[in-house]
Amino acid sequence: MLTALAGAAAIAFGLMFLMWVVQQATRNAAWGDVGWAFSFGLLAGWYTFIAGGNDDRSLALCLAAGLWAARLGSHLTARIFHEPGEDGRYRHFRATWGGNIGAKFLGFFLMQAFFEVVFSVPFLLIARNAAPFPHPLEVAAAALLVVAVLGETIADRQLRRFKADPGNRGTTCRAGLWRVSRHPNYFFEWLVWVAWAVAASAHGGWGWAAWGAPVLILFLLVKVTGIPPTEAQSIRSRGDDYRSYQQETSAFFPWFPRKSA
Repeated sequence: MLTALAGAAAIAFGLMFLMWVVQQATRNAAWGDVGWAFSFGLLAGWYTFIAGGNDDRSLALCLAAGLWAARLGSHLTARIFHEPGEDGRYRHFRATWGGNIGAKFLGFFLMQAFFEVVFSVPFLLIARNAAPFPHPLEVAAAALLVVAVLGETIADRQLRRFKADPGNRGTTCRAGLWRVSRHPNYFFEWLVWVAWAVAASAHGGWGWAAWGAPVLILFLLVKVTGIPPTEAQSIRSRGDDYRSYQQETSAFFPWFPRKSA
């Protein structure tokens, strides 16, 4: 297991260092998001190669994680090329972090690499499972994964369609899933990690360790790197319109809209 994790660390840190080099050249730190997305497909592939579990399970993991990572990574890459300028969160970081911004972004990217390895533990547990495939928990996880990826894809498309209309400039998307959650993309991304944890629970003895990933991701999304900086930027760019949206709409978990005060 230590060999597998060491190899995963080499992949994650190498990829994020490469993404840091790209952001240094382009002055667009959103390349870190791209590296984050694609890294999980690479780590799942590495674990299926090294872990020695059931071959059918390993193939299913490699395909499912690869397709999920490719969808998210290609979406984030396309956003870099189709939306002018750097994401507002990263522009704010550049404006407030002071000197040595390159070194600070390097630390930020390498911290992401560390978390990539931590969050990849469910993949390792799945890949090490030598029991007959599939387990009932894996069937349930596959169904949940389909729902989660479909929901995230729909949310991304609804937001992209909203932003493409010049008449919506300066206003907040309230279409479709964005009416019942201020961050449906984050919610369904978190649901993906719940699915991986459910699948890893079929491992038996160490399956419980997989649940650290969705728990920690939920904390980071809601309290640290997800919602707080995203909403701070939304308030800076859309002001009272976004404040009204905050009063009306659930922050994370989809729920019925409220009437603003």
